[in-house]
Amino acid sequence: MIFGQTEAVTLGMLRTALDAASMRHQAIANNIANVNTAGYRPASVDFEQQMDTLRETLAQGGVVTPDMLSGIHPVLQRAAPLADADRTALLDTEVANMTQNTVQYEALLKALGKHMSILSSAIAEGKR
Repeated sequence: MIFGQTEAVTLGMLRTALDAASMRHQAIANNIANVNTAGYRPASVDFEQQMDTLRETLAQGGVVTPDMLSGIHPVLQRAAPLADADRTALLDTEVANMTQNTVQYEALLKALGKHMSILSSAIAEGKR
């Protein structure tokens, strides 16, 4: 049963991280598109802070269970409306954030692909 639980946690964490990266990408794109919109409130995604509890559990030698993942979801947050002077800085920052988020998303996809490859190899070996 440990293998199944570990598998569920690994896939659950990857799925949630990919969801967060996708939501973050959408928020950043909206921030860029609305940089000149008066009264626009820039969006961000809260996810990493929620993962801190799981990181602490693992750092202390604990085990993360699928139930622990059920309460972790990316959350869209809105900041205060931008002052006119902050618009140029927001655009520069959001373009950098988009690049960073793209790299993180690609790394998550690569990790998922490697994980699936390992599972495929294990299944193929079990059929022999």
